[in-house]
Amino acid sequence: MITLFDAKWRHDFLASMVVFLVALPLCMGIAIASGCPPVSGLLAGIIGGLVVGTLSGCPLQVSGPAAGLTVMVFEIVNKFGLAALGPIILVAGLFQFSFGVFKLGRIFRAVSPAVVQGMLSGIGLLILASQFHVMLDGKPKGTGLDNLLSIPSSLYHCLNQNHDMNHIAALMGLITIAIILLWEKMPFEKLRSAIPSALISILAVTIISVVLSLDVNKVALPDNLFASINFIDFSAFQKLGWNLWEEALAIALIASAETLLTANAVDRMVPGNKSNYDKELLAQGVGNTLCGFVGALPLTGVIVRSSVNIKAGAKTRVSAILHGCWLVLFVLCFPFLLRLIPSSALAALLVYTGYKLLNIKGVKAFASHSKSELFICLATMGTIIFTDLLTGVITGIVLSVLKLLYVFCKLDVETSHEGNRTTLTLSGAATFLSLPKLTAALDRVPHDADLHIDITNVSYIDHACFDLFNSWEEKYETQGADLTIDWHVLHHKAKRKVDESAVPAEASK
Repeated sequence: MITLFDAKWRHDFLASMVVFLVALPLCMGIAIASGCPPVSGLLAGIIGGLVVGTLSGCPLQVSGPAAGLTVMVFEIVNKFGLAALGPIILVAGLFQFSFGVFKLGRIFRAVSPAVVQGMLSGIGLLILASQFHVMLDGKPKGTGLDNLLSIPSSLYHCLNQNHDMNHIAALMGLITIAIILLWEKMPFEKLRSAIPSALISILAVTIISVVLSLDVNKVALPDNLFASINFIDFSAFQKLGWNLWEEALAIALIASAETLLTANAVDRMVPGNKSNYDKELLAQGVGNTLCGFVGALPLTGVIVRSSVNIKAGAKTRVSAILHGCWLVLFVLCFPFLLRLIPSSALAALLVYTGYKLLNIKGVKAFASHSKSELFICLATMGTIIFTDLLTGVITGIVLSVLKLLYVFCKLDVETSHEGNRTTLTLSGAATFLSLPKLTAALDRVPHDADLHIDITNVSYIDHACFDLFNSWEEKYETQGADLTIDWHVLHHKAKRKVDESAVPAEASK
């Protein structure tokens, strides 16, 4: 008989408590950063635990509202209104479900790491910029670029105690970040693992705010969670028109990619764990469809909560499910405690999260590895900041494809001379795009010189280059010169069957 005293259940029970403590402030903070009521983030966390946790193809992964979608959701709410969010997320969930049905899970992993890092860095910088203003009890300024450019003026107004910038709220935000940094440097690893830095910082700042009766904005939360559920407005389907499908597809693609990247990270953290990507997409699709129906935020698999779950000792999916149960119980029984939390503290938590997503070390790693990968990363990041998330990701993918085409079609030709013998050493891929370079190199070879074409380092030769070599071999025969080339290798690289009887006698040289 399975009881809570069994080893796995005991580990899952304890891990679920830790994940719940991490998820609680993040659910509300992400909702506020998205321009939505905190209850929408809590509902997404509950659905991510109870529904997605039950159906998940990656049992140790924890799903909930993700910082990665904050920018996109904020833009949707600003552009179309809060009522439009439900229909868009519902359709996004249906898209994700269809991705799972048609077994497209592995396709979403075929994204360049430079694009992923650029996307996360761009999102992180935008979150940091927007929540910086909220940390001062102000409001985001509109676009991501506006938020970035207006940070100095907001700081100035705050320091001068301007009426719309609260220096007390700013101090609470700074204390929140300071506690997070200090707690993560504590030498007591077991204590740090048991009590997350996010929880201890929010708890400490809330206590300070209550004891000193500070005049700062607090979290707005209804007395009855279920009575405040904003069910889907089906009339919005017609009002949105084509925008519905465009925004829904964008959310589905980004959420699916983030989820499966997280699942892949979980597989690396837990030896022997093997995620079912298609099943995971099905679970995410069901979860987001339900989120759209009840007006919750879109959810994804989240790396922060998933890594906390694993480090806390989770063994099965029970941990993710239970963390959803604790969210329900806490919101139903203790909503008055949540209303004591300063909004600036949650904003500071998101500022820190944005900084972590920015991952400067990760960007520097691309610089040391490949200049082209760094360019793709920065181009993706910059496009997201100056335009929007989807345009930035598409830009990064297009640049990655162009780089791949360049690498695939690149051919290096080195010419060396030794007496009357000329050697052309080819490296790379010999395709029709390389014909001008090859022809120019061949034209520079003296007419009376013996020619050796070394194709050892050629990865691929297409028919155009194959025919070029054939024609040059005939030309050399008429000139009385000698052409040496490994025709067996050439036929193999051109992917053509070789008729051994037709191989020129020169092939033996």
